[in-house]
Amino acid sequence: MDRDLESIQEARDLLARAQTAQQAFARTPQPDVDRVIGAMGEATERAAQALARLAVDETGMGRYEDKISKNLFSSVAVRNYILPLKTCGVVREIPEAKVRELAVPMGVVAALVPTTNPTSTAIYKALISVKGRNAIVISPHPRATKCVIETVRILREAIHSAGAPEDLVLTLTMPTLEATNELMRNKKTAVILATGGSPMVRAAYSSGKPAYGVGPGNVPAIVERTANIRKAVADIVAGKNFDYGLLCSSENSLIADRPVEKEIRSELTRQRALFVTGPDRDKLQRCMQDPHSGGISHEVVGLPATEIAQRAGLSVPGDTRVLVVECKTVGPGEFFSREKLSPVLAFYVEDGWEECCERAIELLTFGGLGHSLSIHSTDETVIQRFFEEKPAFRILVNTTSTLGAVGYTTGLAPAMSLGPGTWAGSVTSDNITPLHLINIKRLAYEIRPFVAVDAPGERANEQTSERGTDVPVVPAFNRSTVPSDDIAKAVEAFLAERRIRKRA
Repeated sequence: MDRDLESIQEARDLLARAQTAQQAFARTPQPDVDRVIGAMGEATERAAQALARLAVDETGMGRYEDKISKNLFSSVAVRNYILPLKTCGVVREIPEAKVRELAVPMGVVAALVPTTNPTSTAIYKALISVKGRNAIVISPHPRATKCVIETVRILREAIHSAGAPEDLVLTLTMPTLEATNELMRNKKTAVILATGGSPMVRAAYSSGKPAYGVGPGNVPAIVERTANIRKAVADIVAGKNFDYGLLCSSENSLIADRPVEKEIRSELTRQRALFVTGPDRDKLQRCMQDPHSGGISHEVVGLPATEIAQRAGLSVPGDTRVLVVECKTVGPGEFFSREKLSPVLAFYVEDGWEECCERAIELLTFGGLGHSLSIHSTDETVIQRFFEEKPAFRILVNTTSTLGAVGYTTGLAPAMSLGPGTWAGSVTSDNITPLHLINIKRLAYEIRPFVAVDAPGERANEQTSERGTDVPVVPAFNRSTVPSDDIAKAVEAFLAERRIRKRA
């Protein structure tokens, strides 16, 4: 069988197995679900270092120590956050409305996992899916297949040890475009969790299935004149260097307020960020730009700054953490104004927070609308204006956006999938949690009985006599057929039954 046909058949087989496992797990009570989640988190926590090594070795991207941190974030922070969430049985009662809400699993989740964060994303998506009593079938990026297969193996063993069907978590072993499309479009798939490049996210949206899509970030970081400059620059450099810029929440541009420009430049140098200027800037662009698409070359994604510089033919100090490129414009004509997925930072200078803000809006509109924005400031009025007006759903204050947006350094829900909202074509602006992967069924009792009002000449409504005089009713009106005096009588009757007196 040809590989594409074989991969499609694998996708179908895995979906059938996942559906069977999910149906067996669908009525599991909350304590048992949480025991499974605990086992999954503990197993991947123990394997965090080994999985980080596998991810770096297979993909050639990112920093080993930071891959460990991301694996632990998914295994520990996500697990601890979701464990208290109620995702089984009656999750809410509203006595005054006589309504009860019941959590119902969605079914089988199709999950696309990127090459940039393969093991941590697989752990995270598996945990939030199973917490909602769903099954999940993962489609890994072809260049991250082995490390995802090992991650899933560990998860399956943990699920089995906790007494649940191990087929709740499965992965394609021969990912192809055809298999991924089958996974997204198959009738057994209930919902799609898509994390990856823009074309893959668009494919998820066009699959005909409900989908949560996460695309590019292109996050601007503004350093306003009242900021703690030393901390602000340290946060930005640390965020840009974390896993060599692979997170979608990574800072991609620093926008400096002109009165503190000199201090920011000095602090960047102190933080071992190197400005690349003149002919070296052109060399760096040629190295980083894909000659066919015009976008970022896959050859430099997730590499350390020193290696990128070496490939570009630049001589830089061996301890350089970030390469900084000064820019004046935003858009297709300025290569460095886009998301770079590497420790390369665009640098803009604007005069005043309003102009800084306009530049940030340009950057977000060009390639990160709705995602995230960070501001370093101590002026609460400025911070509030950013919160109210800027086109990003995560406004991170005085922290690195890389880790603040995902909930590592902030109180946001810990997540590896960040919704950019309707501004970017997504159904949600939330950090995705298990609560996005359950349906809510509602039981509602009558609290306002309805009695139709008969038109003139029609037989009296028999419902009226069947109700006690103390039972309130809601009359029905059709102004095109009911005379005004009949409406008045109906209103009088309604008020009388409610024991409400008209004011004189």
